[in-house]
Amino acid sequence: MTPTITAFAQSPDRGQGLARDMRVRWALEEVGQPYHTRLVSFDEMKRPAHLALHPFRQIPTYEEGDLALFESGAIVLHIAGRHAGLLPEEANARARAIMWIFAALNTMEPPIVEHEQARYHEHDKPWHRARLPLLEKRIHGRLEQLSNRLGDADWLDGAFSAGDLLMVTVLRRLEGSGMLDAFPNLCAYIARGKARPAYQRAFDAQRAVFTASNG
Repeated sequence: MTPTITAFAQSPDRGQGLARDMRVRWALEEVGQPYHTRLVSFDEMKRPAHLALHPFRQIPTYEEGDLALFESGAIVLHIAGRHAGLLPEEANARARAIMWIFAALNTMEPPIVEHEQARYHEHDKPWHRARLPLLEKRIHGRLEQLSNRLGDADWLDGAFSAGDLLMVTVLRRLEGSGMLDAFPNLCAYIARGKARPAYQRAFDAQRAVFTASNG
């Protein structure tokens, strides 16, 4: 059965591939699974039909038969568990790949998103100027730790996995900020992820939505 995912009809990222449906698209492309996309407006995301799929009024969601999922990490893990190509077969390597999924979403992403929120929604607050450097220092610390762990390796733990897929999408949120400049191995790591044919297909599919809505 062909799954259906939801995505923004008008994405705030303006076609940059940062919206979280990109993660799900990429995972589906990596495993060669066709999918349908249902575009939803911000107004539709508040309505009962979408709330039944995602109680927090976000995207993406994933529907396949009688299965409905939300949370991009959970969806990617489901895809990786159902199809070959995103998780190693060997038990310990598989466990480590899943560990990196959680590291990307629980350790790396929160300070990055907090920094984004501070820039866009708190810039008029009196404490903004003092808080922003603290958030940037926190991100720098995480980047340094990740850079040290990655070293000269191509991927986080042997072959490319769902852990790398999610880590690359998280790190991409920092592109253009200057915070990655001190870590050339992380920049190269992101570039390797973006060079994968499955990434390119997913990016093109998401970009096409923006192009169509602004044509």
